[in-house]
Amino acid sequence: MNVSAFVKQAGVGLLLLGPLTAARAQQVPAPAPADTLHKYQRPVTGAAAEKKSFFQSKGFQATIVPALLIGYGISTINGHGFYSSYDAKSDINHLFGAGRHTHVDDFLQYAPYLELGGVLLAGVESKNDRTNLALVILKGEAIMLSSVFVTKFATGIERPDASNNQSFPSGHTAQAFLAASIVHTELRDKSQWYGIGAYTIASSVAVLRMVNDKHWESDVVAGAGFGILSAHLAYLTHRYRWGHRPGAAATGATGSTFHVAPMYYGGATGLAVRWQLR
Repeated sequence: MNVSAFVKQAGVGLLLLGPLTAARAQQVPAPAPADTLHKYQRPVTGAAAEKKSFFQSKGFQATIVPALLIGYGISTINGHGFYSSYDAKSDINHLFGAGRHTHVDDFLQYAPYLELGGVLLAGVESKNDRTNLALVILKGEAIMLSSVFVTKFATGIERPDASNNQSFPSGHTAQAFLAASIVHTELRDKSQWYGIGAYTIASSVAVLRMVNDKHWESDVVAGAGFGILSAHLAYLTHRYRWGHRPGAAATGATGSTFHVAPMYYGGATGLAVRWQLR
């Protein structure tokens, strides 16, 4: 190929390339204008970006079961409801006999806590560290005791044995189900059987309170609701400002950091200590 032919072909190629390049330049979108209205707003990412419905909220899930139990208990006071407290008392007397009394329920109401302590001593890790677990228990006990006794004095319902007018709700049952709910929450990631055992104990306390003629059916069902609700509220309102957060062992995150490092400044040596709470 001679030089003149090569120059002609190169010229044709440049003529064809020019329109293609101009067309591509027209297809490139112009950059969007800078957003100056939200430049200081922190972007929402992860789970927070997905807005949950009311039925998926923690508040609804924490209160729906206790609300149903307390509502059912209220609906069966005295002779009300499709299976009233009077009906339950008649069936219990028929099954177990009238006049039976035992003090087992006085001790059994705390048995779920003994189960939790035994499991922890055996080396099973709970959801929370010991400090936060103790604080949750104390908070749950305070919520349960205050709500139960205020309701007892407000309603003034007579006990089946006519000993006093503080029948509704059952404090023993509320105590047992509070402890069982804490056991279930702390150990459910290890095995569901811990919670099943604790709730079985709590249900036994409820039955014994009726067998001992100390409470009506409405009292123990509502008492279970008060106990579960107290545990849920204790967890929902806890801030985890002490010790480790839940799941810290898996993520490596802790509630505080403590660092010690050598330091040299101005010709003197020493130690630099930093303690940071999270």
